[in-house]
Amino acid sequence: MDLQTLTLDTDHRGVATVALNRPQIHNAFNDVVIAELAALFGQLGDDPAVRAVVLTGAGESFSAGGDLGWMKSMIGYSAAENETDARRLAALLDVLDRLPKPTVARVNGSAFGGGVGLVACCDIAVGVEGARFGLTEVRLGLAPATIAPYVVRAIGAREARRYFLTGERFQARRALHMGLLHEVVAADELDATVNLLLDELLKGGPTALVACKRLVEDVQAATDRESLKRDTAALIARLRVSDEGQEGLQAFFARRAPDWIT
Repeated sequence: MDLQTLTLDTDHRGVATVALNRPQIHNAFNDVVIAELAALFGQLGDDPAVRAVVLTGAGESFSAGGDLGWMKSMIGYSAAENETDARRLAALLDVLDRLPKPTVARVNGSAFGGGVGLVACCDIAVGVEGARFGLTEVRLGLAPATIAPYVVRAIGAREARRYFLTGERFQARRALHMGLLHEVVAADELDATVNLLLDELLKGGPTALVACKRLVEDVQAATDRESLKRDTAALIARLRVSDEGQEGLQAFFARRAPDWIT
C-alpha cells in the first residue's frame, strides 16, 4: 500500500506501528489521511500476521485534529456534502474502534479535536507528561460530533459536558484522571512503557483478545440481564473447546508457553 501521509513499520513480533506523518502541521488530518488510515486499519485487521497495532504521530505532536486548509475548503460545502465528508471520519473511527487486534495509542505529544477521538478509540493509551489535549470545536461554532461516542465513553458524560462546552485545554495528568489516558510517563520512558504493555498483550491468545474486546462492548450495550447471562456462558464455552482455548489450558497445566507466544 502506497502511503502519502502515514508510515507503517511491522516488527518481528507482529506489532504494526502506524504513525501520522505530517509533522510540519502537527499531524493534522484531511481527507487523504482519513482515507489512508481507514484503508490501512482494514488491511491490518485482516492480516493474521499482525498481533497488535500502535498508533502514534511523527515529530512533537500526536495530532492537532483537522487540517486548517482542509477545513477552509469546506466552508462552501452544502449540508449534504458536509454530511458525506463527516461520514468518512465516522467510518474511520468505527474501523479503529472495532479493529480485531489490540490497539495502543502512543501519545507522543498534544492531541486536539479529532486527535482526541483517535486516542479514545484505542484500547490502551499512554501519553507523555508534556502532552496537551482539547476539544475546541465549540470555539469555531461547531461540536465534536463524530468523535463524541468514543470520547464520552472514555471520559464519561460529566467530564464531556465540561470540556465539550468550554473548549478549554487540559494537561496529560488531567487526561489520566478522566480516563482518556491509562498512563502518563516522561518522554524518555514512552517507548519502554508501550513495549511493556505490548509484551503483556502478546501473551494473550489472538482469538481471546478479539473476544475480550467484543465482550466489553456487548456488556456495555446489554439491556436484558438473562440474555447477557446466556451469551456470556456461551462465549466461555466456545472458547474452552476452541483450538486456542484447548492449547492454552494444556500449556498452563504442562507449565509451558502456549504456541502463540514465540
